[in-house]
Amino acid sequence: MMSFTDIALDFVQKLFSFDKAHPLLFTQFYFWAFFAIVFAVFSLIKNKCLLRNAFLFFVSLFFYYKTSGLFTLILIFITLYNFFGAKWLHSRKRDSSRNIVLAISIIVNLSILFYFKYAYFITDVVNNLFGAHFEVFDVFSWIGNQVTGTNRFSVDTILLPVGISFYTFQAISYIMDVYRKRIEPVSNILDFGFYVSFFPQLVAGPIVRANEFIPQLHKKYFLSRRQFGIAVFWIMNGLIKKIVLSDYIAVNFIDRVFENPLLYSGFENLCALFGYSLQVYADFSGYTDIAIGVAMLMGFYLPKNFNSPYKAKHPGEFWKRWHMSLSRWLQDYLYIPLGGNRNATFGSFCIITMIAAIAVFLSGSWWVGLGVGVLALIIALVAIFKPEKRKKITTNINSMDTMLLGGLWHGASWNFMIWGGLNGIGMVFYKFWKDWSNATRTLFILTVTIALRLLSLYVPYPVFSMFFVWCFIILIGNVIRLAYTLIFNKKAQTDAFQWLADAWAIFQTFTFITFTRLFFRSGSNLDPAEANETAWNTAKNMVNQIGSHWDLDKIPAMAHQYRNVFLMIILGMIIHWLPENFKRRYRIWFANMPLPLMVVVCVLVVFVIYQFITADLQSFIYFQF
Repeated sequence: MMSFTDIALDFVQKLFSFDKAHPLLFTQFYFWAFFAIVFAVFSLIKNKCLLRNAFLFFVSLFFYYKTSGLFTLILIFITLYNFFGAKWLHSRKRDSSRNIVLAISIIVNLSILFYFKYAYFITDVVNNLFGAHFEVFDVFSWIGNQVTGTNRFSVDTILLPVGISFYTFQAISYIMDVYRKRIEPVSNILDFGFYVSFFPQLVAGPIVRANEFIPQLHKKYFLSRRQFGIAVFWIMNGLIKKIVLSDYIAVNFIDRVFENPLLYSGFENLCALFGYSLQVYADFSGYTDIAIGVAMLMGFYLPKNFNSPYKAKHPGEFWKRWHMSLSRWLQDYLYIPLGGNRNATFGSFCIITMIAAIAVFLSGSWWVGLGVGVLALIIALVAIFKPEKRKKITTNINSMDTMLLGGLWHGASWNFMIWGGLNGIGMVFYKFWKDWSNATRTLFILTVTIALRLLSLYVPYPVFSMFFVWCFIILIGNVIRLAYTLIFNKKAQTDAFQWLADAWAIFQTFTFITFTRLFFRSGSNLDPAEANETAWNTAKNMVNQIGSHWDLDKIPAMAHQYRNVFLMIILGMIIHWLPENFKRRYRIWFANMPLPLMVVVCVLVVFVIYQFITADLQSFIYFQF
């Protein structure tokens, strides 16, 4: 029988050891036990800013260690390098010297990110381009083996540190804000370490801007009664989104279909695709809600990361509502430096030309090359012979570059690049579409619909049938709008039926975004070594199933079989589409209710959440980014 000392030592060993199978997640009891202890200590030192920040810095390092093990050393290096790098940058007086230091800092940060995240992708591209047979080699594991004198670490596989994209981008924003003189360098390494590693948002965002968060480091703790209620609401709301909504529909339907699309009908594949749009939103925004709530309880405020994105009326608006902290980061540190909406720069053309050339070469299809060449020729001719269109064309290249690189940020596979490219095409196309008359829009979509119908008949690929159905639905909407405009002799969007026009625009945008999710989901949850091929096959199989012949007689039986999942999806979308004012009212109502009643409500919510917990808790989707 174990003695008390042995039991205590065993407990301490488990407490301070990294268990890859059981990372600290918001959805686990262990995290809330951890947070209860942290908050208890925090409450004793909350107004001693330096001590408070130092405590939260070390707590955050412990949290990351329990999530990622020895990758904590990478986080510590990023923290130390950017702390001293910013001081080095600030001490430079000449612009040329400042530019060099900035370039070195960005290269160091991105090199670490690229090594861990894109080693497989770059190796795969090089091998395909040059017929080479390079294999990845984990330098850090080799160094670890040399230091320990063992073969403890595998050098044949490069593992991706959790959250490396988020804290690397956060560090770059700090360096850039110091360079632009928006902030002074942080004087204390403990304060800066806390900024980089604050545990609620460390592994999946939101990406916190230095000029927004660092001023909070030196403020005294303050939390009003209503703010406490709002914080608790966000935590409960996030847990419901993640466990009751996202995990339930994923485990019981979506994951099964994506794992083997060919076993399921076109109807089931299409439903899984639309369901995934809700799943990824509930999962990611659920994490953000919890992070915002936990941070608020400690007196810190994280930026809003989602604003009902599936209410967007066009792709550009969607990206102003979805993952807002990343969208703002890309706008300020990529889109604007490339020229923004003013002009295209050498970097703009270099990025899109390089990506297009590699994509054409790797496709191995002269049709792809011909298509890219014809498109480039048309754009060049329009820019030459229509100077008034030149600026619009060149600046849209910046939008495409931003979305392509934004796609690559999400994952190291061509599927993520395709996903980003499709979003970029949607944004650019809408800029031209909105300037067309109703008649021009109708004529264009009619031509495309006829072309797709002919292709589906004479080149019977399922993808043509799928796009034909979608374009035909869009065509109906445009015909109705055009007919209404002609009959009543006024613009449909200015009359009492504006709500119908808005609903139609939201439906089209949601459908478009959902289709792009096909490539996003197919590239997720995969070993980087096999991501490209496996992801492409999954996407292709789903398109083939959706675009193939449907047995309509079986749909009612399928709908009944998955009725609970479908009801959950419908309920989730209804809540998502509720008016923002209504949502704000019930948040405030919850925040203002008496504490005893709030406790009762929270206990009931936790009880309901517990009923939905699966045996194998699902990690947050954005942990892999």
